[in-house]
Amino acid sequence: MTKHKVAADHKIYLPPRLTRRAVKGLIYSRYSWDSFGRNDQRWVGQSWLIWLLLGGRGSGKTRTGAEWVRRRVLNGAKRIALIAPSYNAAREVMVEGESGLMSIGWEAERPKYISSRYRLEWPNGAIGHIFSAEDPDALRGPQFDCAWADEFCAWSYPEAALSNLRLGLRLGENPRLVVTTTPKPTQTLKALSAQKGVFISRARTADNAKNLAPTFLETVTQAYGQTRLGRQELDGEIIEDFAGALWTRATLCACIAPPPDRFDKIIIAVDPPVTSGARSDACGIIIAGLLRGAAPREDKVYVLHDGTVQGLSPDAWAARVVGFWDSYDADYVLVEVNQGGEMVSAIIRHQSPETLVKSVYASRGKAARAEPVSALYSQGRVHHICAFPELDDELARLGTQAQIRGSNSPDRADALVWAVTDLLLAPRQAPRIRHI
Repeated sequence: MTKHKVAADHKIYLPPRLTRRAVKGLIYSRYSWDSFGRNDQRWVGQSWLIWLLLGGRGSGKTRTGAEWVRRRVLNGAKRIALIAPSYNAAREVMVEGESGLMSIGWEAERPKYISSRYRLEWPNGAIGHIFSAEDPDALRGPQFDCAWADEFCAWSYPEAALSNLRLGLRLGENPRLVVTTTPKPTQTLKALSAQKGVFISRARTADNAKNLAPTFLETVTQAYGQTRLGRQELDGEIIEDFAGALWTRATLCACIAPPPDRFDKIIIAVDPPVTSGARSDACGIIIAGLLRGAAPREDKVYVLHDGTVQGLSPDAWAARVVGFWDSYDADYVLVEVNQGGEMVSAIIRHQSPETLVKSVYASRGKAARAEPVSALYSQGRVHHICAFPELDDELARLGTQAQIRGSNSPDRADALVWAVTDLLLAPRQAPRIRHI
């Protein structure tokens, strides 16, 4: 390998036979976003007025916003608005940060920061005006070709700042706005997401693993993975509570607890689908254990596993149920028989004749059956041994308009309701103590 001097500030090793054009191509690729940006970080091929990029911590959303502004400046934009939760945040992240505007692209094309005027000046004459969302009225009057709004969910006055900003986007042929943020279930973000002309993309922290410290992703995933905080801060999901919900997200977070070393009873609750196939409802399968207290009101239930499956034939999901019955040494399988009647029990017994199956029949709606179970959560009598994100989502929607509008039946939640009802609300039976 031979060392070639290609620029004063760039030293790389290249094979001796590369042409000058190839050398330029390699150097250009180092600074070309098209060559190393991920698909979720690309804005081409989409028709939008606002690009809303919802990303986890460290997912690369700041670099994406900066690269978009850089491209707009190279393509002729002259007035750019840069808005952050505060002036300090704008300078530390959007301007001088490792992924900020002064750290990307060729040095000859990078802007200079004029701190006394809160502005960036590019060599081609473009000017970036820096604003703080703490002062939304400062956005009244100025006009821009494009704008980049960072950490929108941390803005002090999001509605006022956003409306003033959008009224100032009136220069050029196609003024556009990019919003990069780690999401929170705020009304302003939900309203923005629902507007016409808004293109939404998502990025997870794990998507940017190659640019993060080796131990960071492993550490935060172990600490927060699949929890509400982790889904929001690492996966970029909007995790929200719904009006009239029987379960709040806070309740579901608080119910996580390690399992005891023994249980008095373990059951498998099943909410079977009416049909089979890729578009059928899921077969809700919940494994739960009972720990008896000194008195019935001190009994507790631990949700051990969400084994719900979707798209399987009756024989296939029945085999899955029997497998859980064996591996957890369960007392019995509890099956709702509204759909399929005794045929459901027969399918399970066909897989394993020794499996003990109990049938339950729903005489009330799902929400009505769930109300006393949600009260047991509030009393601290139901725990999850870990986060069950899909189950949590169904519980958080159960009985609300969000669940009614949804296309999927809450089969996981229904199976859980049957399990907890049987273990805590049915009369006590003689205990069968076992260790797990």
